[in-house]
Amino acid sequence: MGKAKFSCDYRNLTIAFNEFHDMKLKDLPVYGEFCLIELKEGGYTAGEWHPDDACGEGKSLSGQFIRGLADSIPVDEVSKWHSLERYDLSDCLKQEDIGLINNGVPGDDIYSFKISGFKSLKDGDAPMNARYCLLILKDGGMSGGRWEKWRKKSDGCFEHSSGGINIGKEEVWAWAPLSPDKFSVAEEELEAERRHEEELNRNPSADPVKFEYGTDIKVYYAKALRKLKKKYPWATQAQMKKKTPWQIVPLHGQYVFGQVSKSFYDTDIVDEWKDGNTADEFIDFLCEYSEEPVKDSDPNRKFRLGQDIEVYIKKAFENVKKDYHWLDRKTADAQYRYEIKKIGGSLEFVVYYGDSKKYYVCDCDSSERFIELVEHDYQNAALRANSVVSSYEVHFGHVEIYGWNLERYVFSKLQSGDYKVNVQAGDRVTGGGREFFITPSCFEADTYGEFLDRYLEIVPGRSFGLYKEDLLSDEKLKKFLGY
Repeated sequence: MGKAKFSCDYRNLTIAFNEFHDMKLKDLPVYGEFCLIELKEGGYTAGEWHPDDACGEGKSLSGQFIRGLADSIPVDEVSKWHSLERYDLSDCLKQEDIGLINNGVPGDDIYSFKISGFKSLKDGDAPMNARYCLLILKDGGMSGGRWEKWRKKSDGCFEHSSGGINIGKEEVWAWAPLSPDKFSVAEEELEAERRHEEELNRNPSADPVKFEYGTDIKVYYAKALRKLKKKYPWATQAQMKKKTPWQIVPLHGQYVFGQVSKSFYDTDIVDEWKDGNTADEFIDFLCEYSEEPVKDSDPNRKFRLGQDIEVYIKKAFENVKKDYHWLDRKTADAQYRYEIKKIGGSLEFVVYYGDSKKYYVCDCDSSERFIELVEHDYQNAALRANSVVSSYEVHFGHVEIYGWNLERYVFSKLQSGDYKVNVQAGDRVTGGGREFFITPSCFEADTYGEFLDRYLEIVPGRSFGLYKEDLLSDEKLKKFLGY
């Protein structure tokens, strides 16, 4: 449908709704119809009608008006409803001097609701976050939606109905707020708290005993580092900060030692240190808190094989090559590149992915752990380089794994003649999958049963759903695997 170009001034516009229906069994909206609704407590909102019976022809008045994800109004809270879908305002909105639009015929004995105060997103006027609004669409229709401000952006959309269906701002010509509800009230209270906290934190005070050495956290880390170096000569601040670092931040109008994280709404959450009252007590705590990552950074243990990265890479590659016989260094190096790099005064193993110039520090405290990490990366690279030529999906009934449901269990034969298996599981909210290479040693077994014993050491039934008895009777799988 083409977008109408309207001439009237939305700022002076009032819309009257004159064809309300009482909420009763013989006079209900069509299934899925979007309606303006009057609540028994007196407010107004909107929603999409969903009766409890599929056709809306049940013998009892039951159902709900859905406003969005996990957001609905049950029928017993609704007094009246008025369709929004049965009206096209286009012709009226093209009239420059129009001020009142009637949906239905007004009259002294006609129940009516009027709404004005329309605003436009194109003028930079957005609703308060979480406020439910009446919308005039650019095609002349009407609808409703809850304004959802996007995190980290001064933009958003109107959440419209279940299933994540939204109305984009580019579809909306004008909007007006409907009655506040528990969601918008909670958001208003949260916003008021944020403003109050900002006001308190503009000029924070500092406890002279707790912040004896000032309000620069670097000073406290430096003092803690000097203490740690007595036991761990290699210690650096970078090592200390491998655990979530501490900061000095304002909270409720006072400086505190705290760890800062982000809320869902992208606001700061401060976890305040409360284990002492003096600066020296915090420094002692900082030493204890940071000791583990410093201890794990012992260069004699971490770089036991020296500082030539090729020594580690070669050892890892040779280990992987034993089972992943088709892998070559060129393929592996194209996906993963490793270095020993000095960061913050201490040496670290780092990895680059593909052609990226950005590196990531490898979380490993020993030469052996780093070699294991490289082996894991190279195993993934090998499987990506070995295409699937055929697959067999195991059939099973309902299988639950620690609250998740087993969804797929697929064996694949690779171009090299080797095999892998992919297991997928999930619940109603989330899911995931794991891929396993079936090592050649499994196929050295003389019988299918012996093969399964070895295979299930790699993909144990207690963790991935299927046990020996589930797979032993599958003749098609047995044949697919060459037994």
